Amino acid sequence: MSMGPGMGRMGRNGFLTEEEKNNRPKVSKELLIRIFSYLKPYWKQMILVLVCIVASSLMSVLPSLLTGRIIDEGLIGRDLQKLIQLILLSLGVTLGANLIGVLESYLNTWVAQHITFDMRNAMYRHLEKMSQRFFTSNNQGDIITRMTSDIGGVQQIITNTFTSILSNVITLVVALVAMYQKNWLLATIGIIVVPLFTIPTRTAGKTRWEITRDAQECNDRINGILNETLSVSGQLLVKLFGKEDEEYGKYESANRKMIQLNIKESMAGRWFRVVLNTFTSIGPMLLYLVGGILIMKYDSGVSVGDITVLVALLGRMYGPVNSLLNIEVDWIRSMALFTRIFEYFDMPVEIENKENALIPDKEAAGEVTFDHVKFAYEPDRVILKDIDFKLNSGDCIAIVGPSGSGKSTIINLIPRLYDVLEGSVKFDGVDVRDLDLHYLRSQIGIVTQDTYLFNGTIRENLLYAKNDATEEELIDACKKANIYDFVQNQPEGFDAMVGNRGLKLSGGEKQRLSIARVLLKDPALLIFDEATSALDSISEAKIQEAIDPLVESRTSILIAHRLSTILAADEILVIKDGVIAERGVHEELVKTGGVYTELYETQFLKTARKENA
Repeated sequence: MSMGPGMGRMGRNGFLTEEEKNNRPKVSKELLIRIFSYLKPYWKQMILVLVCIVASSLMSVLPSLLTGRIIDEGLIGRDLQKLIQLILLSLGVTLGANLIGVLESYLNTWVAQHITFDMRNAMYRHLEKMSQRFFTSNNQGDIITRMTSDIGGVQQIITNTFTSILSNVITLVVALVAMYQKNWLLATIGIIVVPLFTIPTRTAGKTRWEITRDAQECNDRINGILNETLSVSGQLLVKLFGKEDEEYGKYESANRKMIQLNIKESMAGRWFRVVLNTFTSIGPMLLYLVGGILIMKYDSGVSVGDITVLVALLGRMYGPVNSLLNIEVDWIRSMALFTRIFEYFDMPVEIENKENALIPDKEAAGEVTFDHVKFAYEPDRVILKDIDFKLNSGDCIAIVGPSGSGKSTIINLIPRLYDVLEGSVKFDGVDVRDLDLHYLRSQIGIVTQDTYLFNGTIRENLLYAKNDATEEELIDACKKANIYDFVQNQPEGFDAMVGNRGLKLSGGEKQRLSIARVLLKDPALLIFDEATSALDSISEAKIQEAIDPLVESRTSILIAHRLSTILAADEILVIKDGVIAERGVHEELVKTGGVYTELYETQFLKTARKENA
């Protein structure tokens, strides 16, 4: 099932949305066992929580019972010593109940925090193991929501829903027993009145909830406008198209509606309190009336203190009854939250280590073999068909082809970001599915077209490849990537901040820093996936100077659209529609009049002329 993140924000009202009604989770024995399995490691603490709830509920009712004795024995009986004793006892019981409540709250929070700690760790580890397919097919916002809001909501369920149900039931039972012990007739009248109290609560509560829901939707719209128009790219687009006034109009309109809804919600709450206070007075007044009649007209044995106790106990029943009427809503939301979380936990890990995965003792050579490989992201859409080639150690292969032909997909199969459907991919003669994943990926360095840098310093981004790299190694890698001059010119040197996703750097600087990071990893196989496409001519020339000796000395694969890069390869593979349409060296392929010739004339030659110019 799927519910938006907004469900968590609306989770404390007593009404279900239409979506929640239509998507009620199926509560099974297996689901409940699975939920309570997270409580199992903390069963001792949960028993203490239960003891505290029972003790606190019992003690919280005692002051109401003592009030009757204070009135009858102390005030009406004119016994000052008894009055003082009972008042001190009532204060002591109240203090004790509150202290036990504090202990219960601490234990409850401690258990809830540790359960969410366990769940977040387990979820993060599970998501780390998911294949690239998972991250390309799922919304990033939804992934983050499961990790944060959804698992965070588990704490709310444990600290509020579960313990609240238990506490309210115990308080209600104790109050009912105490009331019937005093007088069955007055107790029955009080119980009849309690359901009447819930009518205005639910009616007014539903009105407020509907307004709150509209206000939340309006707030989401405002946040959307702010995120789109005040982001780095968004504000630039607004300026370039001269849409400042239009965007201001949208924001002003949404902001005005938000203010109106807030005022409406505030006034609805005020009227709700008026109705609520009126109805809560009906019960005590009836008890006073009937109790007065019993005292004045009949010799019933009911005292003024008894009536006071019954009124106090009746007041204590309102909260628990109202909360218990919303059990269904809280229960459905709780089960839905766990169902959402378990949906992610139950997603199969496509790419994982085989048992006893191989870690070769010898130094990796970087040899790659594709043996009649077939691959598809979806069963009915085959991307690669019968891909068959071998890259010998020390050689270089260039892969070229039209956009969407499957070039990057070939690259992704080598470090097992995906697994093949048919055939095999081998690294140094061993099927990559038999190799240890960490070992395999440590031997492969990929420089992608879309460079990703963390929001930190240049040093931190470089050390991501090798935590224990020395200053000399950092300098050497940067020199090879022709980025060291740039680093030296920064006032902070290697400690200069790169900004969010490297926004403080130009495209060329980011790319060169990315290449330096891969060189620091010192892999057996180097893969450049359109690595120079984001660079200007000057930057590209510097990178090309760095790439050329690397290609000559290491096993490498180049996905490229620049002729100078392609000419450095020992063999060129031409990919079209998921198959190797042509293969050979430049001089041979350019004469065939096929796919490569077309690419050469429309793309490579044009780029080469720009390079020469």
